[in-house]
Amino acid sequence: MLRGKSFLCLDFGAGTLKMAEFEPGEGDSLRLKQFASKPLGLEGSQDETREATILAAIKELLAAKSFGASRANICAPGSQVFAKFVKLPPVDAAKVTQIIQYEAQQSVPFKLEEVVWDYQILGAAPGGELEVLLAAIKSEIVEGLFRTAEQSGLTLNLVDVSTAALCNSFRYNYGDMDGCTMLLDIGAKTSNLLFLEKGRIYSRSINIGANAITQDFAAEFKLPFNEAERLKIEEGFVSLGGAYEEPDNPAQAAISKISRQVMTRLHIQMNQTIQFYRGQQGGSAPQRLYLAGGASMMPYTAQFFGEKLNVPVEYFNPFRNVHVDEGVSLEELAKVAHAFGEVVGLGIRNLAHCPVDLNLMPGSYLQRRAFNQKKPYFIASALSLVAVVLAFGWFENKTADIYAEAVSQFTANKVKDLEDRLGELTVAQNKFKAEQEQLGKFMEAVDGRSAWSEILANIRETFIKAEDAQDAATLAQNVDTFSGVWIESFTPVVPEKKVQRPGALPVPRPPPDNDPDKPSVPDDAISEINLKCEAINLVSLAPDANTKFLFAVEQAFKTNAMFDPKGTALDPNIKDPEPTVFTFEFEMKLQLAKPIKLR
Repeated sequence: MLRGKSFLCLDFGAGTLKMAEFEPGEGDSLRLKQFASKPLGLEGSQDETREATILAAIKELLAAKSFGASRANICAPGSQVFAKFVKLPPVDAAKVTQIIQYEAQQSVPFKLEEVVWDYQILGAAPGGELEVLLAAIKSEIVEGLFRTAEQSGLTLNLVDVSTAALCNSFRYNYGDMDGCTMLLDIGAKTSNLLFLEKGRIYSRSINIGANAITQDFAAEFKLPFNEAERLKIEEGFVSLGGAYEEPDNPAQAAISKISRQVMTRLHIQMNQTIQFYRGQQGGSAPQRLYLAGGASMMPYTAQFFGEKLNVPVEYFNPFRNVHVDEGVSLEELAKVAHAFGEVVGLGIRNLAHCPVDLNLMPGSYLQRRAFNQKKPYFIASALSLVAVVLAFGWFENKTADIYAEAVSQFTANKVKDLEDRLGELTVAQNKFKAEQEQLGKFMEAVDGRSAWSEILANIRETFIKAEDAQDAATLAQNVDTFSGVWIESFTPVVPEKKVQRPGALPVPRPPPDNDPDKPSVPDDAISEINLKCEAINLVSLAPDANTKFLFAVEQAFKTNAMFDPKGTALDPNIKDPEPTVFTFEFEMKLQLAKPIKLR
């Protein structure tokens, strides 16, 4: 991110849209230029009307506040994101990604083809297990977020999740905090409870939010949702219980009782999570609680949780270490600052490395962005073709003019003049041929610029498919042995150049290969790749397990359209490893179906 370039951060909460414009400063500092928020009402919490409601809210805020930036980071609401903390056994680094994908298939409650998902390795537990955060969101939901933002004229950089954004925001503002700290973000539909201590992170999403208070109050007094929400915000508070007198206003008294009932249910879930964190996660007892989210500002909320949890309770200030422009009203900011934790966490993503670095960008958007990055090359190719056509037309016209003039003036005393014109024609032809050759090289460079990346990606995908097939068969036998292959060396076979020494006899060329099935390879092209690989020894499964696995690998490459099956083969001199050896080596030659020119 360029310094001095402002950008937007939007939190698509279930009940409120929050937006802020930031500008990076020196030394990883962040400056708030302006902010805005808008309640989404009942329409914002219903799937069929949510997208249109958010689009109208974004356009209204952009027009009212005159935000100057168009690039944006967005945060999906916690109620629409699946997040889970998992522990993985200590494994080789090369197997981590495969095991995490297997864990995602088991944990995510949807098919992986239907979601956008990402993970973050948070560190290692005292027992050596890897602590991993998995996050996933339905593809149709994140596509809707992108569609809404683009219709508002915004260009999106990343899609974060509320848990990660809150964690990054807390670390940025309270990085010097000792001991175990709880951060409770009470949203409209769900509440996020985070535990942060000594670099460790754990969170849980609780399906209790402020909308539960509004819905129960609206049902009891038979009011529309939006009217009940207004009364809750203007008159509501959390009842202190005990011998306190009830308010004379019956609506206010009802809201206070309902609020206490909802907060009590939330407290029960918090207690269960604290016990799980201390028992199963090995965490410490929380020493303090920070409140965040719109519902946390209901009067007496802090006193309620302080009494129940017996720990100090404060309100989370996500702008503690953020510079605020002079034009921003500090009084207005103080009223809503506690609800902007995710927004500030989105802004920090543009500064430096964050403790949690997730990005749920949809595949369709990544494909469009990759196409836009290649668009200049396509345009350059088209312009070159147009230039060739124009040059050819100019050449034809020039040639026709020369011949017409030559025929009309063909006399004995014009022979010399014709010879001069013939010289001009020869120069023009040579120039035209040179331009054709230059264009051919340019087109080859455009076509081959991504050849190696495609080959490497194809090799990796082929190995992974072979590993997945082997692991699926192993899991079916209830055996905890996983396959694994990695490349030790990757050597393209470069054609040797024959250098003729001065005065030496000509080096005889070998006779041509008349095999009609063997592809023709230019002298300046690479057609073979030698791989030296290492694989996990599977002899514990069966004596011939390694042989079968390598045969499956060979067949996977032979059936890959990128490689020629006639020239693709394993080195037959593979040593059978001892049962006690963890890995063994093997070599393989890959014959490219389409050779790569060197120049």
